[in-house]
Amino acid sequence: MPPVNSAAWLVAEKQTPLEVKSAPYTSPGPNEIVVKNGAVAINPVDVGMQSLAIFPLNYPAILGMDTAGEIVEIGSAVTRFKVGDRVLGHAVSFASKRYSEAAFQSYTILLDNMTAQIPDNISFEAACVIPLGLSTAACGLYEKEYLALPYPSTNPKPTGQVLIVWGGSTSVGSNGIQLAISSGYEVFTTASPKNFNYVKKLGASQVFDYHSKTVVDDMVAALKGKTIAGALDCIGRDGAVELCADVVRQVEGTKFISEAWIVPGEVLGIKASFIDGGSLINNEISTAVYDKFLPKALAEGKFIPAPDPLVVGHGLESIQEALEAYAKGVSAQKIVITL
Repeated sequence: MPPVNSAAWLVAEKQTPLEVKSAPYTSPGPNEIVVKNGAVAINPVDVGMQSLAIFPLNYPAILGMDTAGEIVEIGSAVTRFKVGDRVLGHAVSFASKRYSEAAFQSYTILLDNMTAQIPDNISFEAACVIPLGLSTAACGLYEKEYLALPYPSTNPKPTGQVLIVWGGSTSVGSNGIQLAISSGYEVFTTASPKNFNYVKKLGASQVFDYHSKTVVDDMVAALKGKTIAGALDCIGRDGAVELCADVVRQVEGTKFISEAWIVPGEVLGIKASFIDGGSLINNEISTAVYDKFLPKALAEGKFIPAPDPLVVGHGLESIQEALEAYAKGVSAQKIVITL
């Protein structure tokens, strides 16, 4: 008998609350695994798809992209994993249109190239904050259409260049800082003063208060004599991309912004391209990050789960509460539910 599965269903457009009820258990395809979810995390896109219907869905739908748990079944072509492995994964139902690949349920199908083993000292609650932020940052940093940086390594060769990360305490920023450093770059970032120590712990060498009226001048002055590899803007709205572009246009180096928010294709004469955080599914970057880099980096403590998890409840019934908690705002934390 297959395991009994349940999910938090979005039954209709903009419907609240989610309805917890049974869901099919699906066995994995050749390059897939099934994970019994131990913890899942909330992302802005989850809130947007429920409350604003920002992307079309076939209802009833299951949301969720960030999960961590234990493998219960593997596909015939999977060689990296075995049943019982502890893993984190980027659930890709948004791309595949298969709700068996969504995170907000008891059992989720994950692609083996979008999954990474986690060491015993990292909890599921901590691990599940990583996937979507990591994938989004990786696409913006490594894809040829974006910044095309060298892939991350646990022993990177210094490039002598600086990457700007605008919004370092966000989920994408927290992962972007660590990936950039693991690719050999120095990182200059922005944050609220209360999060300065947080982004420095992640490895940023200099941090600037994005609330400051002189933030552009301050960063430009600090970059004098340095060359940038471009910028990763993790905020986009409320004038952030304009400030980031103002810095990029005044300093030496790559005049390009990988943008985590939908913005015009050019800002102050600087090209800014929106990142599709799922596009690495079908290219070598997924293997470079989730297979070659992340498991070793986590095991060696050279990459840490970030932002910190804020656990707001237990069980699928708590996912609606978590979505509402996210909508109220959170800083340098990611909202998590244990299952």
